[in-house]
Amino acid sequence: MSTPVTSAAESMSQSPQVAPAEGKLGILMPGMGAVSTTFIAGVLAARKGYATPIGSLSQMAHIRLGKRTEDHNPLIKDLVPLADLDDLEFGGWDPYSDDAYTAAMKAGVLDAREIEGIGEELRAVRPMPAVFSPRWVRNLEGVDQVIEADNHMDRAELLMEDIDRFRADKEVDRLVAVWCGSTEAYEEPSEVHMDLDAFEQGLKDDDSHITPSQVYAYALLKMGVPFANGAPNLTVDIPAMVDLASQENLPIVGKDFKTGQTLMKTMIAPGLKARMLGIEGWFSTNILGNRDGEVLDDPDSFRSKEVSKLGVLEHILQPDVYPELYGDIYHKVRINYYPPKGDDKEGWDHIDIKGWLGYPMQIKVDFLCKDSILAAPIVLDLALFMDLAARAGRSGVQEWLSFYFKSPQHAPDLYPENDLFIQLTKLKNNLRHIMGEELITHLGTEYYDQA
Repeated sequence: MSTPVTSAAESMSQSPQVAPAEGKLGILMPGMGAVSTTFIAGVLAARKGYATPIGSLSQMAHIRLGKRTEDHNPLIKDLVPLADLDDLEFGGWDPYSDDAYTAAMKAGVLDAREIEGIGEELRAVRPMPAVFSPRWVRNLEGVDQVIEADNHMDRAELLMEDIDRFRADKEVDRLVAVWCGSTEAYEEPSEVHMDLDAFEQGLKDDDSHITPSQVYAYALLKMGVPFANGAPNLTVDIPAMVDLASQENLPIVGKDFKTGQTLMKTMIAPGLKARMLGIEGWFSTNILGNRDGEVLDDPDSFRSKEVSKLGVLEHILQPDVYPELYGDIYHKVRINYYPPKGDDKEGWDHIDIKGWLGYPMQIKVDFLCKDSILAAPIVLDLALFMDLAARAGRSGVQEWLSFYFKSPQHAPDLYPENDLFIQLTKLKNNLRHIMGEELITHLGTEYYDQA
């Protein structure tokens, strides 16, 4: 029996209606360190007109509609009803009590002269006390505001009170959350994560396998807030949270912002594979000195990051499909904490490749980047696109936003799509679909068909 084919016209008619982006959007961020404060400062500077949100697809990218011959390429923000930058309010939690101005100055990402122009607004953003445990995030000393409660459920309920208070104080119409906190120690899912009933009982029992990020996710989803996970933590990538998102009809997405070295891998590896060039080995090492580097100096936290980074090449190169080219690749990832580097990250890649008749060649990459500068526009895009998804009635895992992640969350029976260019096509086609526009297949035969 043949499968019915949906035409482009039918696809457009089936696209959901999108509620307008009316009123203010609150963006809540667990973790108010370098990434969050760089994001907030950038938005405030863009509002005042003295900075450009470079790196943000939602603000700067164009999207093709129709045929190439029609030359119709509006900005994404002109096609899709996104929240305006002037309508954003910022809040969050952190185990350090520094306001956003002080935290930004300590992070040292931005020039102090640029921060001064928005200093008053930054000082007004003060983090709420955090759910935090050195069991999950080590190497952070001097934390001065941690929620004290008898169990995880009590902590979650206190977070819910924070969310209600923020919503009322800022008079926001909608909320979205983006995890910008530290990488938690690695641990495989346990029984408490397998369904929502078990998880909620685990919250009440103060189960030791439930992480702080999962307490945040539970509280936010229960309060109707879409959740994006910027760290390699499992957080919402467990059956219990997928169930909760479905129950609450909310979008979730993760995990681990794709910023430095892995961004380069998802650009280079698809090109080598497209040309059927073999890879013998790929050695990657990083040095960084910010709070993220300090946390990742702990072996258990590094293990979470390592798992996230190592899976990228396997899923792009498909060694089981191409054993002669990629079946015996040696892939090594190292991260080294080097305090003098600050927020500047340096990633070295040494790639041994082989070409025609097996002749060896090499590629070397030295990417000197600024971690928070690359992450900040991701926070903005995820906040705006997750709000869009909620207004379009989309719930559950938003795989179309995998473009932004090292280890994209996906359905249990699928492998993740890590090819950056396929991810971008998927993202733009989803935006077209949401707006009832024809999808772009890049088939191209329509330009050569005889009349």
